[in-house]
Amino acid sequence: MKDSYEDQGKNARSKDTEEFAEERSITSRERARSQLSSDVEEFLAGGGAINEVDPDVTADPPRKPQPKYGSRPI
Repeated sequence: MKDSYEDQGKNARSKDTEEFAEERSITSRERARSQLSSDVEEFLAGGGAINEVDPDVTADPPRKPQPKYGSRPI
């Protein structure tokens, strides 16, 4: 007699493997690229604009490190 929990785990893993295999296939990547391309064209045709951000720009500026040595109560 097999444990139903074990069977569910095996089925879930096999489904995950199948889904990941589909995500990694060449055809699925081509579909994603063509969808992205059509979305970008639609966005630009609707008056949207794309701005390029320099690679050295960050959202968070660096902060000064805060010393925490001895900050815990005894």
